[in-house]
Amino acid sequence: MKCDEIFAALELLEKERGISPTFMMDKIIQALTTAYKKDHEGVENVIVDVDEVRKDLRMYVQKEIVEEVENPGSQMSLEEARAKFGRVVDLGGTVNIPVDNVEFGRIAAGNGKQVIIQGLREAERGMVYDEFNSKQHEILTGVVTRIDPRSGSVSLRIGTGAESTEAMLAVSEQIKSEELVEGQHVKVYVVEVRRSTRGPQVLISRTHPGLVKRLFELEVPEIYDGIVEVKSIAREAGSRTKMAVWSGDEAVDPIGACVGPAGQRVGSIVNELRGEKIDIIKYSEDPAQFIAAALAPADVVDVWIADEGKGCRVIVPDDQLSLAIGKEGQNARLAARLTGYKIDIKPQSYRDPEPDPEPEPEEQEA
Repeated sequence: MKCDEIFAALELLEKERGISPTFMMDKIIQALTTAYKKDHEGVENVIVDVDEVRKDLRMYVQKEIVEEVENPGSQMSLEEARAKFGRVVDLGGTVNIPVDNVEFGRIAAGNGKQVIIQGLREAERGMVYDEFNSKQHEILTGVVTRIDPRSGSVSLRIGTGAESTEAMLAVSEQIKSEELVEGQHVKVYVVEVRRSTRGPQVLISRTHPGLVKRLFELEVPEIYDGIVEVKSIAREAGSRTKMAVWSGDEAVDPIGACVGPAGQRVGSIVNELRGEKIDIIKYSEDPAQFIAAALAPADVVDVWIADEGKGCRVIVPDDQLSLAIGKEGQNARLAARLTGYKIDIKPQSYRDPEPDPEPEPEEQEA
């Protein structure tokens, strides 16, 4: 049966939206076979033959040749098969019986258009998913489209044209000190992309440590090129971040590269994060040196690493104890997360309490 309209529609979809005709044709074939089976009880195998050159579709019902027919929808007697196809057929074989063009045309007209619409939606969702799945752990710029007054969640439109989607920035993923307004352009970190029946679900964040790392990659060519490496990040969004950097090139100062001339590079990132403080620390493979650096801006007198486990004791000058600990323990908490060590901070005047002397044994009466 000639199906010029279907082939023309598939060509148009490929040209305008980049949707594969093969993908759409598979959907059409699936719908046609399902519709035929629904109208004809007992039919098991339906074949749709596609001739792309002639723009022609033909449907066949495949039947097994048996001695005694039990299911007319999927079986044909040997006698009937030889009457139609000659002696080339035999028991146990199969024959393909053409479906009448009139009946096939009715099925195609009833299902073809709807299948194209459904397949189009599915293909577009798949394309959007592929587009954003390739951008996991990257930064995208979204436009605030709506702010839920009850929950505080923010809807953002990310992407452009047909390959755009709506993403939800949950309250837990927002910087607490930040106020967003409709129409505002906001940089977000793509945490994960999931498939769903309504299209791709893009999970985004403004609080993820990965956002800081990607912002530095955009601002610092040495990080983007791999000359400077970001070893670890500890972040309390909206307040403070500690980032450990390292370079294998002795001629490169990793901290200076991140700070930039007159602090321009780190300054632009601080502005993007609405004033969030950023401590840039030089990474060291020596745990004691790394821990001492992580507690900046406090000075460290000594670091004792525990013989077992990931614990240490840090000695600081008495007048810098509060600086090392930080407001509400933030500095020590971020340093511990940055280094992976449990840090016990003590002032220089601290002395371990001496153990109580063991009591002398009482004299026993003779």
